[in-house]
This record gives sequence, C-alpha cells and structure tokens, in this order.
Amino acid sequence: MSRQPSPSPLGRAPVRRAAAVVGLVFLLVGVLGFIPGITTGYDGMTFAGHESTAMLLGVFHVSVLHNLVHLAFGVAGLAMARSADLAVGFLIGGGLIYLVLLLYGLIVPHDSTANFVPVNTADNWLHLVLGLGMIGLGLALRGRGYHDPAARPSS
Repeated sequence: MSRQPSPSPLGRAPVRRAAAVVGLVFLLVGVLGFIPGITTGYDGMTFAGHESTAMLLGVFHVSVLHNLVHLAFGVAGLAMARSADLAVGFLIGGGLIYLVLLLYGLIVPHDSTANFVPVNTADNWLHLVLGLGMIGLGLALRGRGYHDPAARPSS
C-alpha cells in the first residue's frame, strides 16, 4: 500500500520542507532580480552575457537569464518537494549543478563572451555555499523522508 504525497510539503517530512524552503528562496531571489533598487544598475541589465551591469543587492551579477534560472529553480524545488525522493534529488542534484556553476565561474574569465550567465567572484562564493549546503541538506535529510512512523509505507 503506497501513500500519496500530501499537497503541502511544509507540514511534512524534513527533506520535503527543506526542498520547499530552498525553492521559495530561489523564487524570491528571481523576483528580486527584477526589482529596480534591490537590483542596482537595473537599466544596464541585458538578457544574458557579461555586459549586464545589473547587480542584485549591489553584489551579485545578474541578467534576465540569470533571474529566469533562479525562478525555474524555485519552481522545480517546490514541485519536487511533493515527495521525499524528489526532494532529495532536487537538493543533491541542484547542489551538484551549483558546484558545476562554481567551476564555470572559476574557469571562464568574467569579461569573456563565454560568461553568458553572468557570474562574478561573489556569485562564485555563493555557488560554493549553495552547492555544499544543498548537497549537505539532501544527504543529512535523505533517510528522514517520513517524520510520522504511521506514514511509512509498509514493507
């Protein structure tokens, strides 16, 4: 007998709650990237590329594409928070993606046309923290898919 995932991840398993919170943070960051004032140099925002002069909170280099990626990551986090297995996949897989973005930011010169995301040194540090943090959450909470013993599927 299998149990259907509940529609609200925030009231359920810790790993689902973590994925939902991370997803909500990404959604918030994606929205904030489109708000002048919170994003400095807003008039210089380009769709993609290192030419964008927009800086979220005056620190993190952003573009329209960068903001859309944050929004998509947020939607994915909320969608995948509907089940414990998907939530673990989002956290670990998303963390790996952010570590790849860190490598991208370290290898590709910031003023290069290949820097299409765009990223800067602050973004690189943030990607390191996000990557390790998401992977750590996914691994730490992986076995805690059900907080209520009665909710465990029968073997």
